[in-house]
Amino acid sequence: MEQDEYIPLSALEHWSYCPRQCCLIHAEQAFAENIHTLRGQAVHARTDVPGVEGGYDGRRIARAVPLWSDGLGLVGKSDVVEFLPDGTPYPVEYKHGKKREKRHDDIQLAAQAICLEEMTGKAVPHGAIYHASSRRRREVAITVELREAVATCVAEVRAALREWALPPPLNDRRCRECSLIELCQPAVLAEREKRRLLAGSLFDPKAGI
Repeated sequence: MEQDEYIPLSALEHWSYCPRQCCLIHAEQAFAENIHTLRGQAVHARTDVPGVEGGYDGRRIARAVPLWSDGLGLVGKSDVVEFLPDGTPYPVEYKHGKKREKRHDDIQLAAQAICLEEMTGKAVPHGAIYHASSRRRREVAITVELREAVATCVAEVRAALREWALPPPLNDRRCRECSLIELCQPAVLAEREKRRLLAGSLFDPKAGI
């Protein structure tokens, strides 16, 4: 696989949250700040500084660890990787907000685990999401189902980025928290599509109008 075909790990999280958001960021290089992105940057302020230090229970803790997978064509980094005494990697992804399960976070973490397995030759059965607001970890089992979700997500992202076509907006509660809402205009586009379908039905004899 050519280097320019490698997908950023972050694109998997963006895609599983909102395909349109993913393409705006990774195809059109669009970005905007809001309270959520600023909180995320604050959470990552320490983990963005590379370094290795001793940890609890004999673990070695590495920050801002470069990751890649030639098999899936992924590249990126992990906020923190804790190496257990036997060398087993344990990725930890930092997120702002309270402790709660989020599918897109788990997919991103599983992709990191797959990269670490390919890089180290060791199985990575678990990782964790650290929720900064709660100051609590949520351990995630890297299951077969989650690994399959990563592979599916990679294929979908790669196809979308090759096509250079923006997916339709979701226009749901996720949009209210997205920093790209002004660029995306989900409500406006949804209304245009509604009017288009309505206009089409007015002149379609099969519609019974």
